[in-house]
Amino acid sequence: MKRREFITLLGGAAAWPLPASAQQGGRMRRVGVLMPFAAEDPEAQARLVAFVQGLQELGWTVGRNVRLDIRWAAGEPELFRRYAAELVALAPDVILGAVTTSVRALLEVTRTIPIVFAAATDPVGGGLIASLARPGGNVTGFSVQEFGLRAKSLELLKEFAPRIARVAVLRDSATTGGIAQFAAVQTAAPTLGVELTSIDVRDAGEIERTVAAFAREPNGGLIVTNTSRGEIHRELIIKLAARERLPAVHPWRHWVSEGGLFSYGPDTIDQYRRVAAYVDRILKGEKAADLPVQAPTKYELVINLKTAKALGLTVPPTLLARADEVIE
Repeated sequence: MKRREFITLLGGAAAWPLPASAQQGGRMRRVGVLMPFAAEDPEAQARLVAFVQGLQELGWTVGRNVRLDIRWAAGEPELFRRYAAELVALAPDVILGAVTTSVRALLEVTRTIPIVFAAATDPVGGGLIASLARPGGNVTGFSVQEFGLRAKSLELLKEFAPRIARVAVLRDSATTGGIAQFAAVQTAAPTLGVELTSIDVRDAGEIERTVAAFAREPNGGLIVTNTSRGEIHRELIIKLAARERLPAVHPWRHWVSEGGLFSYGPDTIDQYRRVAAYVDRILKGEKAADLPVQAPTKYELVINLKTAKALGLTVPPTLLARADEVIE
């Protein structure tokens, strides 16, 4: 099967069909998946493909010895709740609750089915686990956020555009991750001589109004934090940064490939491939409570030269030398 066809199947199917031969063989294991994106989102599909490839490397083949039940919440709170209940009702062996919002919705309906997250921002502060080393309960997984990253993002933004004196931080103020990421930026702002403004990402209209208002004053820049809501509105945020001529640092590589200026953060595709190992271990009998939360192992600095040129920015040679990828 070609990769494009494989991704189409992932995006369109709520559950993989089971061949008759698979049903007649050994026990078919069932894995639920609650994704925060819309099914047609290319980044969501790429992450899910990475997860399936990770399972395959460990001997799990969809339709032969494992079944995937996939739900796409598209960033909508009601869909998270509805699909969490649907997946739990299917009584899977384990559920991939992709991000913090997914896990929180799942925990409202089960405290017994093992849940593994692939990209949680603040699992302890968000109440998902007791501690990173000993999660306890039925949840574990892979974090994507060391809050020092956001302070580093401000440093990189200032290095990219030294004239910046004002920075708007786009975050979800209703989440512990949003609060912690903003606090991390606040710690670095005085040293760098930067004044901060907080902009909430929960509503598209509010994002557009507040970013436009912020851009009326000179020497501004943007930091986009890691949030499910931000992902849903990323096309709008990238367009606003370009329209208002605001240098912006984004949380993930795919924002830059879609037109953002630059990003600094973990390799999310790698995270989804790695999380398959925890699903495998739970399917083989280990308990989520005993599996420590894993930190990212790969970080990426990605720069879009075309966007930099459009903003009238010259990328410092020091940044180009440190970049993991330069998009031209």
